[in-house]
Amino acid sequence: MQSSVKKVVLAYSGGLDTSVILRWLQDHYRCEVVTFTADLGQGEELEPARAKAEMMGVKQIFIEDLQEEFVRDFVFPMFRANTLYEGSYLLGTSIARPLIAKRLIEIAQLVGADAVAHGATGKGNDQVRFELSCYALNPHIKVIAPWREWDLDSREKLIEYAEARQIPIPRGKRGEPPYSTDANLLHISYEGKALEDPWVEPDEEMFTRTVSPELAPDKPTYVEIGFERGDAVSVDGERLSPAQLLRRLNDLAGANGVGRLDLVENRFVGMKSRGVYETPGGTVLLAAHRAIESITLDRGAAHLKDELMPRYAELIYNGFWFAPEREMLQALIDRSQENVTGTVRLKLYKGSVQVVGRKSPCTLYSHAFATFEKDTVYNQRDAEGFIRLNALRLRIGALAKELAEK
Repeated sequence: MQSSVKKVVLAYSGGLDTSVILRWLQDHYRCEVVTFTADLGQGEELEPARAKAEMMGVKQIFIEDLQEEFVRDFVFPMFRANTLYEGSYLLGTSIARPLIAKRLIEIAQLVGADAVAHGATGKGNDQVRFELSCYALNPHIKVIAPWREWDLDSREKLIEYAEARQIPIPRGKRGEPPYSTDANLLHISYEGKALEDPWVEPDEEMFTRTVSPELAPDKPTYVEIGFERGDAVSVDGERLSPAQLLRRLNDLAGANGVGRLDLVENRFVGMKSRGVYETPGGTVLLAAHRAIESITLDRGAAHLKDELMPRYAELIYNGFWFAPEREMLQALIDRSQENVTGTVRLKLYKGSVQVVGRKSPCTLYSHAFATFEKDTVYNQRDAEGFIRLNALRLRIGALAKELAEK
Protein backbone atom coordinates (compact mmCIF):
# COMPACT_ATOMS: atom_id res chain seq x y z
CA MET A 1 0.00 0.00 0.00
CA GLN A 2 2.82 2.36 0.92
CA SER A 3 4.55 1.98 -2.46
CA SER A 4 1.44 3.16 -4.32
CA VAL A 5 1.90 6.70 -3.01
CA LYS A 6 4.38 8.76 -5.00
CA LYS A 7 3.73 12.28 -3.72
CA VAL A 8 1.64 13.54 -0.78
CA VAL A 9 0.58 17.06 0.23
CA LEU A 10 0.70 17.48 4.00
CA ALA A 11 -1.27 20.08 5.96
CA TYR A 12 1.75 21.33 7.90
CA SER A 13 1.97 23.71 10.86
CA GLY A 14 5.63 23.26 11.75
CA GLY A 15 4.77 22.03 15.24
CA LEU A 16 5.84 18.78 16.82
CA ASP A 17 2.99 16.61 15.53
CA THR A 18 3.12 17.60 11.86
CA SER A 19 6.94 17.64 11.86
CA VAL A 20 6.95 14.05 13.08
CA ILE A 21 4.26 13.23 10.49
CA LEU A 22 6.41 14.77 7.75
CA ARG A 23 9.37 12.53 8.57
CA TRP A 24 7.11 9.51 9.17
CA LEU A 25 5.61 9.89 5.71
CA GLN A 26 9.10 10.03 4.22
CA ASP A 27 10.20 6.96 6.20
CA HIS A 28 7.02 4.89 5.99
CA TYR A 29 5.67 5.65 2.52
CA ARG A 30 9.03 6.41 0.86
CA CYS A 31 7.32 9.22 -1.02
CA GLU A 32 7.94 12.87 -1.77
CA VAL A 33 6.22 15.21 0.70
CA VAL A 34 4.90 18.65 -0.24
CA THR A 35 3.91 20.92 2.67
CA PHE A 36 1.01 23.34 2.80
CA THR A 37 0.71 25.88 5.60
CA ALA A 38 -2.37 28.10 5.71
CA ASP A 39 -2.41 31.54 7.28
CA LEU A 40 -5.97 31.86 8.56
CA GLY A 41 -5.14 34.64 10.99
CA GLN A 42 -3.89 32.43 13.80
CA GLY A 43 -1.48 35.16 14.87
CA GLU A 44 1.70 33.10 14.57
CA GLU A 45 4.77 33.67 12.41
CA LEU A 46 4.62 31.04 9.68
CA GLU A 47 8.04 31.45 8.04
CA PRO A 48 9.69 29.14 10.64
CA ALA A 49 7.51 26.39 9.18
CA ARG A 50 9.19 26.99 5.82
CA ALA A 51 12.65 26.81 7.34
CA LYS A 52 11.85 23.58 9.17
CA ALA A 53 10.34 21.99 6.07
CA GLU A 54 13.42 22.95 4.05
CA MET A 55 15.66 21.48 6.74
CA MET A 56 13.72 18.21 6.45
CA GLY A 57 14.30 18.01 2.72
CA VAL A 58 10.99 19.33 1.39
CA LYS A 59 11.36 20.81 -2.09
CA GLN A 60 7.86 22.19 -2.65
CA ILE A 61 6.58 24.37 0.18
CA PHE A 62 3.30 26.31 0.06
CA ILE A 63 2.58 29.02 2.66
CA GLU A 64 -0.54 30.98 1.77
CA ASP A 65 -2.44 33.87 3.30
CA LEU A 66 -6.07 32.76 3.10
CA GLN A 67 -7.55 35.21 5.61
CA GLU A 68 -9.73 37.13 3.17
CA GLU A 69 -11.05 33.99 1.49
CA PHE A 70 -11.65 32.43 4.90
CA VAL A 71 -13.85 35.27 6.14
CA ARG A 72 -15.51 36.14 2.82
CA ASP A 73 -16.34 32.64 1.55
CA PHE A 74 -16.69 30.62 4.75
CA VAL A 75 -17.22 32.74 7.88
CA PHE A 76 -19.63 35.27 6.38
CA PRO A 77 -21.89 32.69 4.64
CA MET A 78 -22.08 30.82 7.94
CA PHE A 79 -22.99 33.97 9.87
CA ARG A 80 -25.81 34.77 7.44
CA ALA A 81 -27.55 31.82 9.08
CA ASN A 82 -26.84 32.99 12.67
CA THR A 83 -25.14 29.64 13.10
CA LEU A 84 -24.67 28.13 16.56
CA TYR A 85 -23.89 24.49 17.28
CA GLU A 86 -25.81 23.19 20.28
CA GLY A 87 -27.01 26.69 21.03
CA SER A 88 -23.69 28.35 21.80
CA TYR A 89 -20.64 27.29 19.75
CA LEU A 90 -19.76 29.63 16.88
CA LEU A 91 -17.92 26.85 14.99
CA GLY A 92 -14.55 28.58 14.78
CA THR A 93 -12.58 25.38 14.25
CA SER A 94 -15.20 23.63 12.12
CA ILE A 95 -15.48 26.36 9.49
CA ALA A 96 -11.73 26.49 8.84
CA ARG A 97 -11.38 22.82 7.88
CA PRO A 98 -13.17 22.86 4.51
CA LEU A 99 -10.98 25.73 3.31
CA ILE A 100 -7.78 23.92 4.30
CA ALA A 101 -9.05 20.75 2.62
CA LYS A 102 -9.97 22.71 -0.52
CA ARG A 103 -6.45 24.08 -0.84
CA LEU A 104 -4.93 20.66 -0.10
CA ILE A 105 -6.83 19.22 -3.05
CA GLU A 106 -6.00 22.17 -5.31
CA ILE A 107 -2.30 21.95 -4.47
CA ALA A 108 -2.34 18.18 -4.96
CA GLN A 109 -3.71 18.71 -8.45
CA LEU A 110 -1.15 21.48 -9.11
CA VAL A 111 1.89 19.40 -8.11
CA GLY A 112 0.60 16.06 -9.36
CA ALA A 113 0.24 14.45 -5.93
CA ASP A 114 -1.80 11.30 -5.51
CA ALA A 115 -2.40 11.71 -1.75
CA VAL A 116 -2.96 14.27 1.00
CA ALA A 117 -2.25 13.95 4.72
CA HIS A 118 -3.40 15.64 7.90
CA GLY A 119 -2.49 15.60 11.58
CA ALA A 120 -5.94 15.12 13.08
CA THR A 121 -6.27 12.32 15.62
CA GLY A 122 -8.57 9.33 15.37
CA LYS A 123 -10.69 10.60 18.27
CA GLY A 124 -11.68 14.02 17.07
CA ASN A 125 -13.97 15.78 14.63
CA ASP A 126 -11.25 17.24 12.41
CA GLN A 127 -10.36 13.94 10.75
CA VAL A 128 -13.97 13.70 9.57
CA ARG A 129 -14.10 17.32 8.39
CA PHE A 130 -10.84 17.11 6.44
CA GLU A 131 -11.61 13.82 4.78
CA LEU A 132 -15.27 14.42 3.90
CA SER A 133 -14.21 17.68 2.23
CA CYS A 134 -11.30 16.05 0.39
CA TYR A 135 -13.43 13.21 -0.95
CA ALA A 136 -16.19 15.60 -2.01
CA LEU A 137 -13.68 17.61 -4.05
CA ASN A 138 -11.66 14.68 -5.40
CA PRO A 139 -13.25 11.23 -5.07
CA HIS A 140 -10.01 9.59 -6.28
CA ILE A 141 -7.64 11.12 -3.72
CA LYS A 142 -5.94 8.98 -1.09
CA VAL A 143 -6.05 10.49 2.40
CA ILE A 144 -3.37 9.49 4.88
CA ALA A 145 -4.16 9.94 8.58
CA PRO A 146 -0.99 8.89 10.47
CA TRP A 147 -2.66 8.96 13.88
CA ARG A 148 -4.83 6.06 12.70
CA GLU A 149 -1.86 4.08 11.34
CA TRP A 150 1.25 4.48 13.47
CA ASP A 151 2.11 3.28 16.97
CA LEU A 152 3.24 6.69 18.25
CA ASP A 153 0.36 6.84 20.69
CA SER A 154 1.78 9.20 23.32
CA ARG A 155 3.59 12.53 23.62
CA GLU A 156 6.68 10.71 24.90
CA LYS A 157 6.84 8.47 21.83
CA LEU A 158 6.49 11.48 19.53
CA ILE A 159 9.38 13.21 21.26
CA GLU A 160 11.51 10.06 21.16
CA TYR A 161 10.82 9.70 17.43
CA ALA A 162 11.71 13.35 16.85
CA GLU A 163 14.93 13.19 18.86
CA ALA A 164 16.07 10.01 17.13
CA ARG A 165 15.74 11.76 13.76
CA GLN A 166 17.10 15.20 14.78
CA ILE A 167 13.69 16.88 14.36
CA PRO A 168 13.71 20.18 16.32
CA ILE A 169 11.26 20.11 19.20
CA PRO A 170 9.46 23.39 19.99
CA ARG A 171 10.30 24.81 23.39
CA GLY A 172 7.91 23.57 26.06
CA LYS A 173 6.95 20.40 24.20
CA ARG A 174 9.21 18.22 26.36
CA GLY A 175 6.92 18.85 29.30
CA GLU A 176 3.23 18.08 29.42
CA PRO A 177 1.27 20.96 27.84
CA PRO A 178 -1.69 22.20 29.91
CA TYR A 179 -4.05 22.08 26.88
CA SER A 180 -4.10 21.99 23.09
CA THR A 181 -5.10 25.00 21.02
CA ASP A 182 -6.40 25.80 17.56
CA ALA A 183 -6.52 29.37 16.32
CA ASN A 184 -7.68 31.37 13.33
CA LEU A 185 -9.09 34.83 12.72
CA LEU A 186 -12.53 33.82 14.01
CA HIS A 187 -11.53 32.15 17.27
CA ILE A 188 -9.05 30.31 19.44
CA SER A 189 -9.95 27.04 21.17
CA TYR A 190 -8.47 25.28 24.20
CA GLU A 191 -9.05 21.58 24.83
CA GLY A 192 -7.66 18.58 26.67
CA LYS A 193 -5.30 17.98 29.58
CA ALA A 194 -5.98 20.60 32.29
CA LEU A 195 -9.45 21.25 30.83
CA GLU A 196 -10.67 17.66 30.78
CA ASP A 197 -12.46 18.00 34.13
CA PRO A 198 -15.60 20.03 33.25
CA TRP A 199 -15.98 21.09 36.90
CA VAL A 200 -12.62 22.91 37.01
CA GLU A 201 -12.61 26.57 35.99
CA PRO A 202 -9.91 27.43 33.43
CA ASP A 203 -6.99 29.57 34.56
CA GLU A 204 -7.29 33.24 33.66
CA GLU A 205 -3.75 33.15 32.26
CA MET A 206 -4.96 30.86 29.48
CA PHE A 207 -6.93 33.51 27.62
CA THR A 208 -5.11 35.46 24.91
CA ARG A 209 -7.77 37.33 22.91
CA THR A 210 -10.01 38.72 25.63
CA VAL A 211 -9.30 40.57 28.84
CA SER A 212 -11.04 39.35 31.95
CA PRO A 213 -14.51 40.94 32.12
CA GLU A 214 -13.67 42.07 35.66
CA LEU A 215 -10.66 43.99 34.33
CA ALA A 216 -12.40 45.41 31.25
CA PRO A 217 -12.91 49.18 31.07
CA ASP A 218 -15.50 50.71 33.42
CA LYS A 219 -16.86 52.76 30.52
CA PRO A 220 -18.80 50.98 27.74
CA THR A 221 -17.61 50.97 24.15
CA TYR A 222 -20.15 51.76 21.45
CA VAL A 223 -19.69 50.36 17.95
CA GLU A 224 -21.75 50.63 14.77
CA ILE A 225 -21.68 47.82 12.20
CA GLY A 226 -22.97 48.35 8.67
CA PHE A 227 -24.51 45.49 6.69
CA GLU A 228 -25.21 44.91 3.01
CA ARG A 229 -27.22 41.87 1.91
CA GLY A 230 -26.49 40.08 5.16
CA ASP A 231 -22.72 40.67 5.32
CA ALA A 232 -20.96 43.16 7.57
CA VAL A 233 -19.14 45.77 5.48
CA SER A 234 -18.19 48.60 7.83
CA VAL A 235 -17.30 49.44 11.43
CA ASP A 236 -18.10 52.93 12.74
CA GLY A 237 -18.64 54.12 9.19
CA GLU A 238 -15.30 52.84 7.86
CA ARG A 239 -15.62 50.34 5.04
CA LEU A 240 -13.35 47.34 5.58
CA SER A 241 -12.53 44.10 3.83
CA PRO A 242 -13.97 40.96 5.44
CA ALA A 243 -10.74 40.02 7.23
CA GLN A 244 -10.04 43.61 8.27
CA LEU A 245 -13.56 43.92 9.66
CA LEU A 246 -13.35 40.75 11.72
CA ARG A 247 -9.93 41.79 13.00
CA ARG A 248 -11.33 45.18 14.08
CA LEU A 249 -14.24 43.55 15.90
CA ASN A 250 -11.84 41.12 17.59
CA ASP A 251 -9.87 44.06 18.97
CA LEU A 252 -12.91 46.01 20.16
CA ALA A 253 -14.69 43.02 21.70
CA GLY A 254 -11.57 41.47 23.20
CA ALA A 255 -10.69 44.71 24.96
CA ASN A 256 -14.12 44.59 26.63
CA GLY A 257 -13.96 40.94 27.69
CA VAL A 258 -16.56 39.82 25.14
CA GLY A 259 -16.55 36.39 23.53
CA ARG A 260 -15.59 33.71 26.06
CA LEU A 261 -17.36 30.35 26.08
CA ASP A 262 -16.91 27.26 28.26
CA LEU A 263 -18.73 24.37 26.58
CA VAL A 264 -19.23 20.62 26.80
CA GLU A 265 -20.14 19.59 23.27
CA ASN A 266 -21.12 16.39 21.51
CA ARG A 267 -18.48 15.31 19.03
CA PHE A 268 -19.59 13.69 15.78
CA VAL A 269 -17.58 10.55 16.60
CA GLY A 270 -19.66 9.97 19.73
CA MET A 271 -18.03 11.26 22.91
CA LYS A 272 -18.56 14.48 24.80
CA SER A 273 -15.71 16.98 24.90
CA ARG A 274 -15.08 20.07 27.01
CA GLY A 275 -13.74 23.07 25.13
CA VAL A 276 -13.09 26.69 26.03
CA TYR A 277 -13.33 29.23 23.23
CA GLU A 278 -12.59 32.89 22.61
CA THR A 279 -14.61 34.32 19.72
CA PRO A 280 -14.74 38.06 20.44
CA GLY A 281 -15.52 39.51 17.01
CA GLY A 282 -17.84 36.67 16.08
CA THR A 283 -19.89 37.13 19.25
CA VAL A 284 -20.48 40.78 18.37
CA LEU A 285 -21.14 39.98 14.73
CA LEU A 286 -23.81 37.42 15.61
CA ALA A 287 -25.65 39.88 17.87
CA ALA A 288 -25.47 42.58 15.20
CA HIS A 289 -26.67 40.32 12.41
CA ARG A 290 -29.67 39.11 14.38
CA ALA A 291 -30.48 42.73 15.17
CA ILE A 292 -30.46 43.90 11.56
CA GLU A 293 -32.56 40.87 10.58
CA SER A 294 -35.09 41.77 13.27
CA ILE A 295 -36.20 44.81 11.28
CA THR A 296 -35.58 43.58 7.72
CA LEU A 297 -36.79 39.95 7.68
CA ASP A 298 -40.41 38.94 7.44
CA ARG A 299 -41.62 36.92 10.44
CA GLY A 300 -42.13 33.73 8.44
CA ALA A 301 -38.69 33.96 6.85
CA ALA A 302 -37.01 34.71 10.17
CA HIS A 303 -38.72 31.85 11.96
CA LEU A 304 -37.96 29.40 9.16
CA LYS A 305 -34.29 30.40 9.32
CA ASP A 306 -34.29 29.76 13.06
CA GLU A 307 -35.81 26.31 12.49
CA LEU A 308 -33.21 25.39 9.88
CA MET A 309 -30.19 26.83 11.69
CA PRO A 310 -29.52 23.85 14.03
CA ARG A 311 -29.47 21.48 11.05
CA TYR A 312 -27.17 23.83 9.12
CA ALA A 313 -24.88 24.16 12.15
CA GLU A 314 -24.73 20.39 12.56
CA LEU A 315 -23.74 19.96 8.92
CA ILE A 316 -20.81 22.35 9.36
CA TYR A 317 -19.77 20.85 12.69
CA ASN A 318 -19.83 17.34 11.24
CA GLY A 319 -17.82 18.27 8.14
CA PHE A 320 -20.45 18.40 5.41
CA TRP A 321 -19.61 21.88 4.06
CA PHE A 322 -19.37 20.57 0.48
CA ALA A 323 -22.43 18.32 0.76
CA PRO A 324 -25.44 19.10 -1.47
CA GLU A 325 -27.78 19.59 1.48
CA ARG A 326 -25.52 22.30 2.97
CA GLU A 327 -25.35 24.03 -0.40
CA MET A 328 -29.14 23.82 -0.73
CA LEU A 329 -29.60 25.39 2.69
CA GLN A 330 -27.04 28.07 1.82
CA ALA A 331 -29.03 29.03 -1.27
CA LEU A 332 -32.15 29.45 0.85
CA ILE A 333 -30.26 31.44 3.49
CA ASP A 334 -28.64 33.70 0.92
CA ARG A 335 -32.02 34.38 -0.70
CA SER A 336 -33.30 35.55 2.69
CA GLN A 337 -30.52 38.14 2.94
CA GLU A 338 -31.39 40.27 -0.08
CA ASN A 339 -32.85 43.08 2.06
CA VAL A 340 -30.70 42.57 5.17
CA THR A 341 -29.03 45.95 4.82
CA GLY A 342 -28.57 48.70 7.39
CA THR A 343 -26.69 49.65 10.54
CA VAL A 344 -26.67 48.25 14.07
CA ARG A 345 -25.34 50.05 17.14
CA LEU A 346 -24.05 47.93 20.02
CA LYS A 347 -22.72 48.55 23.53
CA LEU A 348 -19.81 46.43 24.74
CA TYR A 349 -19.31 46.37 28.48
CA LYS A 350 -17.46 43.96 30.77
CA GLY A 351 -18.08 40.77 28.83
CA SER A 352 -21.53 41.66 27.53
CA VAL A 353 -22.76 42.85 24.15
CA GLN A 354 -26.07 44.70 23.98
CA VAL A 355 -27.92 45.92 20.89
CA VAL A 356 -28.97 49.53 21.46
CA GLY A 357 -30.01 50.65 17.98
CA ARG A 358 -30.81 49.44 14.49
CA LYS A 359 -31.88 51.15 11.25
CA SER A 360 -32.33 50.11 7.63
CA PRO A 361 -33.55 51.50 4.32
CA CYS A 362 -35.34 48.15 3.94
CA THR A 363 -36.96 48.18 7.37
CA LEU A 364 -40.25 46.38 7.93
CA TYR A 365 -40.71 48.12 11.25
CA SER A 366 -43.61 50.54 10.90
CA HIS A 367 -44.11 53.13 13.59
CA ALA A 368 -47.58 53.79 12.23
CA PHE A 369 -48.63 50.19 12.96
CA ALA A 370 -46.57 49.56 16.07
CA THR A 371 -47.36 52.70 18.08
CA PHE A 372 -49.37 52.45 21.28
CA GLU A 373 -50.66 55.94 20.63
CA LYS A 374 -53.67 56.80 18.48
CA ASP A 375 -53.34 55.54 14.90
CA THR A 376 -55.39 55.49 11.72
CA VAL A 377 -54.03 52.34 10.05
CA TYR A 378 -54.99 49.55 12.46
CA ASN A 379 -58.52 48.63 13.47
CA GLN A 380 -58.28 47.03 16.91
CA ARG A 381 -61.70 45.39 16.47
CA ASP A 382 -60.16 43.14 13.77
CA ALA A 383 -58.31 41.32 16.57
CA GLU A 384 -61.57 39.88 17.91
CA GLY A 385 -62.27 37.73 14.85
CA PHE A 386 -58.60 36.79 14.61
CA ILE A 387 -58.61 35.54 18.19
CA ARG A 388 -61.95 33.71 17.86
CA LEU A 389 -60.78 31.82 14.78
CA ASN A 390 -57.49 30.84 16.41
CA ALA A 391 -59.35 29.79 19.53
CA LEU A 392 -61.88 27.65 17.64
CA ARG A 393 -59.97 24.36 17.84
CA LEU A 394 -59.11 25.02 21.48
CA ARG A 395 -62.79 25.59 22.32
CA ILE A 396 -63.84 22.47 20.40
CA GLY A 397 -61.23 20.46 22.29
CA ALA A 398 -62.41 21.81 25.63
CA LEU A 399 -66.08 21.08 24.77
CA ALA A 400 -65.18 17.52 23.79
CA LYS A 401 -63.35 17.05 27.07
CA GLU A 402 -66.43 18.32 28.96
CA LEU A 403 -68.67 15.78 27.21
CA ALA A 404 -66.24 12.94 27.88
CA GLU A 405 -66.16 13.72 31.60
CA LYS A 406 -69.97 13.67 31.95
